[in-house]
Amino acid sequence: QVQLVESGGGLVQAGGSLRLSCAASGRTFSGSGMVWFRQPPGKEREFVAGISRSGTGTYYVNSVKGRFTLSRDNAKNTVYLQMNSLKPEDTAVYYCAASGSGTYYSPSLNEYNAWGQGTQVTVSS
Repeated sequence: QVQLVESGGGLVQAGGSLRLSCAASGRTFSGSGMVWFRQPPGKEREFVAGISRSGTGTYYVNSVKGRFTLSRDNAKNTVYLQMNSLKPEDTAVYYCAASGSGTYYSPSLNEYNAWGQGTQVTVSS
């Protein structure tokens, strides 16, 4: 079982950047598809981006495409979400999650068997 810890959240002005990290423990990290979800205030958790086991495949929802970049370093058991040109509507708690089956593009929470505790991202206008 992979255990996940997110970091890097904070308060930033619109147009700014943040880089979120998700550090994983456990031997199955390199075999897991890794994704980020977010949960805006008062709303349901939503899929943001995913990356394949090897890192060669990525998937982004339209609202973040061109602004967010997902990468992973399997040697460091870490996934990174670089967020540029942030908008107030990006404000949310961001969660990373792992899929033992390797999926990295499903918006269904049930596809992912490990979750981090979340990190708050607040974008001021």
